[in-house]
Amino acid sequence: MISSLHFRHAAISAALVFGAGAASAAGLTLNVANKQANSVQTFSTFAQGQFRQVGITFTALGNATAVTGVAGAYNLPITTISIGSNLKVASGAAVGSALKLDRVGEDEETGEEVAVSLVLANFKIDYTQNVVLADATPKGGATIPQMPLYKFNVSEALKLKYVFPLTITGHEVLDKLFLTPEAKSLFISALKLPTFVIPLLDTTDFGTIVNDISTKARTPAVPTAPYVVQ
Repeated sequence: MISSLHFRHAAISAALVFGAGAASAAGLTLNVANKQANSVQTFSTFAQGQFRQVGITFTALGNATAVTGVAGAYNLPITTISIGSNLKVASGAAVGSALKLDRVGEDEETGEEVAVSLVLANFKIDYTQNVVLADATPKGGATIPQMPLYKFNVSEALKLKYVFPLTITGHEVLDKLFLTPEAKSLFISALKLPTFVIPLLDTTDFGTIVNDISTKARTPAVPTAPYVVQ
């Protein structure tokens, strides 16, 4: 969940401090589950208003937690960072984190009220495509693995800062989160959204994602197993 590395020594230092989980000619993966690496998604005021209008509520599951005192904000601990062969961050993942969207909708056949839900889990930010992906599971349905969820803009690009001896910190802001066509279709069907809100799904900016990393230890480390809907 980090944008780009501009200095070779920063990438090398990150590998030394975080520990490379996997390395190849194509790049390496850094395990940061035991470091203070966090991704906070804050839904925009407008998006929160739309959620309330149609009765959607959120629940943080797995590694995810609601941010105390900040409405519509959820912390998704970063578990891995992948660096490409060009020494730029290609992707970042928050495996094990999930957000559940609940709503009481209307059954299309009977017209009766029915409880529906959609779980978004195991988030990944792909910087090559500028898209956020997530495993998406509608209530009673099959999981769609790594469905494109949002397109995004890099508002504040991250440059990892190296301070002797082997201290690394970084800050990044992603904004202009807009649903992909795949996500829009799934939201409509899984949450049985009323027709009046459907046009707004194309124009609603869902908020920001702020990524902060530090070499400070996280104790205990967050679990790295993928979140699975039971």
